[in-house]
Order: sequence, then C-alpha cells, then structure tokens
Amino acid sequence: MVYDSWRGMVGIIKPTKGSGSLVELIKLLPEGIGVIPLFNHVRHGTIEEFQGAIPAYEEKIAELAQDKVDLIHPAGTPPFMLLGYKGEAEMIAKWEKRFGIPVFTSGTNQIAAMKALGIRKFVGIGYDFEDTSIVARYFTDAGFSVLSLEKLPGPWEEVGRLSSKDVYYQARNLFLRHCDADGIYFQGGKLRILDIVEPLEQDLGVPVIHPGLAQCWEIQKRLHVRQPVAGYGRLMADLP
Repeated sequence: MVYDSWRGMVGIIKPTKGSGSLVELIKLLPEGIGVIPLFNHVRHGTIEEFQGAIPAYEEKIAELAQDKVDLIHPAGTPPFMLLGYKGEAEMIAKWEKRFGIPVFTSGTNQIAAMKALGIRKFVGIGYDFEDTSIVARYFTDAGFSVLSLEKLPGPWEEVGRLSSKDVYYQARNLFLRHCDADGIYFQGGKLRILDIVEPLEQDLGVPVIHPGLAQCWEIQKRLHVRQPVAGYGRLMADLP
C-alpha cells in the first residue's frame, strides 16, 4: 500500500493477485499519488468467474468509499466487457451516484486512451477470452473499428510468463496484415511487456495501448497531475 497521497489517493480493485501489474503501476505513478489496492479472487479466468465478480467489486468499492479515496478504479476488462458497453456505463453511473466518487474501469480507460491518441481502427492482442468477439463487440459499440483480435497462446494462468519479445513478434505480424490500423491494443494486465511498447511505436509508426500505461495516464488526468515519463510510448511521454 502507498499512503503518500498529497496529490490524491486512488483505490484500485484488482481481479486477481500476483500478476505484477500493480507493482508496475505504482512505480510509474508520480510521487504523491497514493494507492490503496484491494483484490478479488479470479483464479482461472473462466467466463463464470468473471460473470460472478461484479458483487465482489461493488463490496470493495463501498470499502474504498469509506476510506474517502479521490478516485476508484475497478480493474480488469472481462467482468465489465461481459456487461456490454452500455451495461458497463449504467453500472458506473449507479456506483458514482451511490458512493459520490469518480469510477473508471479498464474498458472505459482504454477507450479514453484510444480517443486521446486519435485511434479509430485498431488491431489487438489479449488472453482473457477464447471468444474474441466479446472484446470486439464492446469496442464496436463504443464507436471503434476492430480490424482483428488475436488470442495469445497458452493457459490463462501462465500468460504472464510469455516473453515480451514473442508478444512483440505476434503484434508486429498482426499489424502488418492490417496496415490501415492506426493503433495496437493489448488487453490484459498480466502481460509483462512494458519494454516493447516504445519499440513497437517506433517500428510501426502507430500508438500502442498498454493497460498499465493507460491506467497511469488516466489516474494522472483525473487527479490533475501532469508528470510525463519517457521510454514508454506516446501516451506517457505526451500525456494528451
């Protein structure tokens, strides 16, 4: 937990423990932004687990509201994408009205980051769904053109062990089959791929949406903090 919060405090609810994404995020956030992390217990990445997770998120949002945080981020795309774009918006509106604190999900965060970078049609890579149409439908309903989505190889529990260089290779090849894409999207915080974001942008000439970097960007934006960081791509370097 990080309590040095003279710039603001964010409560984050992670879908699972031990992915490493929380550590990366805290390291990236500027000094003075405090983090209170809570965790749900998704273990195998099944549809049934994701569908049953919303009550646990709501319980933890209520806990964070009692802590009087400035911002709440229920993280993890699958539980909310399963609600659909409109269903998720209704859920967020209900929580904000009930608790009186701004709330953003991973999905709304990624939409905001894409819009900030001028992305309208993209290719994507993820691992949470065998049926990638769930993700495609969510972004299509949000107004984007999803040119192609691919699933990473291997079981959900092991995806965090994939080499970032292998992920780079798959993302590059996917983009080269759809060169009219104006962005590349990674879905899922278990991936340890911070080191390939800037090389992908430099090599292919389009912005990359990485979930952890998008979270860091929006937390700063919401808390009215502006501290650019070089080496992680356009979103963090420019803070649009």
